Amino acid sequence: MRDILESERVILRSFNANDARDMFEYLSLEEVVKYEPYTVMSYDDCKKEARNRSNNPSFYAAVLKSENKLIGSIYFNHKQPYKYLTYELGYAFNPVYWNRGYATEAAQIIVRYGFNKLGAHRIIANCNQENQRSIKLLERLGMRRESDLKKDIFFSYSSLGEPNWVDSYMYAILREEYLNRT
Repeated sequence: MRDILESERVILRSFNANDARDMFEYLSLEEVVKYEPYTVMSYDDCKKEARNRSNNPSFYAAVLKSENKLIGSIYFNHKQPYKYLTYELGYAFNPVYWNRGYATEAAQIIVRYGFNKLGAHRIIANCNQENQRSIKLLERLGMRRESDLKKDIFFSYSSLGEPNWVDSYMYAILREEYLNRT
């Protein structure tokens, strides 16, 4: 069982099978999965995904304390080689809760946990160059843009079966940068 992490308004905990309905509320929306490595999910897909995430220590359920409701997810994965102490951050949130600071707050919780509890040296995040919301969130976290990657990744295929390559940015923050900010 992983640690339960919390801030004033948000709790990060393990996923469980009961999270499927709340997951479906946002993972069934094109605007949410547009920049994700998966497509719109059905309710049955979300039931399977909730079970999968409950067994994956890299996924955290982001729960709004005031409503005890799952409003998004945080992905925080220890990258190989492990000795480099690098973690990758990702997230997806229900648009009903956008523009209220919850995603930023949840990401701040996991970044603090990564540096203060897990001993991370470096935390990275990749995002599609068109994803302005994600770019702004990463910059609010104090992360800096390290690279501008051209057509480095794809999540879908064209009608001809060709990959739909997209450009991405890599953001990062080092432990000493984080400590100097806090």
